[in-house]
Amino acid sequence: MDIIDHIAEDNPDAAQSLMDEIEAKVSKLPDHPKLYKPSTRVKGMRELVVTSNYIVLYREEPHSVEIVNFIHARRQWPPLKGA
Repeated sequence: MDIIDHIAEDNPDAAQSLMDEIEAKVSKLPDHPKLYKPSTRVKGMRELVVTSNYIVLYREEPHSVEIVNFIHARRQWPPLKGA
């Protein structure tokens, strides 16, 4: 959670608030894996928008949900090949 650590350097309360929001939304995924929209970035994944700036990318597995990445919305993901 490098993003949380980075935010905490300047604003620990904001970092904790973001972490709490991530945990609250992610905790719903095991019971409702289709709650969030399919990703337009990566086939087979879904995007949980935590805030307008942060997205959790995840995929449904047969008996679980796998969190793949947590990114800033402006970040190029997946990375361009050769970049």
